[in-house]
Amino acid sequence: MRIRSFDALTAGELDSWEEVRAGNPALDSPYFHPGFSAAVHASGRTVHVAVGDGVFVPHHRDGRLLRPVGWPGADFQGPVLAAGAPFRPLELLGNGAGGYAFDHLVEQAPGFERWVVSRRPSPYLDVTGGLEGYLGRASKSGRDNMGQARRRAARAGRELGGLRFEADSTDVGALARVIELKRAQYTATGAQDYFAEPERVRLMESLLKTRDPAFGGVLSTVHAGPHLLAAHFGLRSGGVLHWWFPVYDPELAKLSPGWILLRELVAASPALGVSRIDLGRGEDEYKRRAKTGESVVCQGIVTRNPLRRAAAAAVARARAMARKGRLPRSR
Repeated sequence: MRIRSFDALTAGELDSWEEVRAGNPALDSPYFHPGFSAAVHASGRTVHVAVGDGVFVPHHRDGRLLRPVGWPGADFQGPVLAAGAPFRPLELLGNGAGGYAFDHLVEQAPGFERWVVSRRPSPYLDVTGGLEGYLGRASKSGRDNMGQARRRAARAGRELGGLRFEADSTDVGALARVIELKRAQYTATGAQDYFAEPERVRLMESLLKTRDPAFGGVLSTVHAGPHLLAAHFGLRSGGVLHWWFPVYDPELAKLSPGWILLRELVAASPALGVSRIDLGRGEDEYKRRAKTGESVVCQGIVTRNPLRRAAAAAVARARAMARKGRLPRSR
């Protein structure tokens, strides 16, 4: 495969990329849209693209290791190619690259089976028909939590001021508040600060300004009077909205503001033209309760080095054990 810098791709190649993606239902996530790679590259983090005959694999180079575009913030990964087309992952390992590491590879990606070391669920909400349609498909737990969210929203309105929801805000100040709250959450939980890298803040700001219905950022906020209860910044492409950076005011946690926001967003989905909300990988309690279904994403590494693959498998097993409570959690 030929390796090109993203900004060296021709208009024809970008059109081909989007045409191929649009014809493959497994690639309807906004992470596969060329607009995502363009935004990441413009933020200051170089994106390379492995280009073949009708195949595009955007990635970053980290020494001898390749990582999917947007890593570690990309919740769906894989080659962009036609449905049913074959792919040989080892072809990515030219030009001195020793491995291609993935942690959210879509299960339908062809040719990767031997390189997968673990699989995890990635829940989603089918929001066709808005709130009424969702409630008809949701589990009892999902319906119960949405009912509680309605009652707590009414309580927030009584105690704090009228409820105000904005599904697609362009408020730069609100985005800055999302990032501030998210960084505080990382500090409180001991998680690595995603926004410690300045280019990632620039990426969010750029995506907020992208208003193309085919691809862009979506900032949603819910206020009670002057108080920001919760907010979310995600990615949208066509009828798919990816739930990316949700936050809420921890001082108002008793109101379950995250559920209030999610309920409002589900209700607003028809007006946004959204039929599915991807929640991203994980077994978080709220995802388990809210989901109407799930896909599967894979973790592993394409490499010719058996020791490197064995090490990746060992790490995957340790993390799986930690999730089951057999080992202390790292964060």
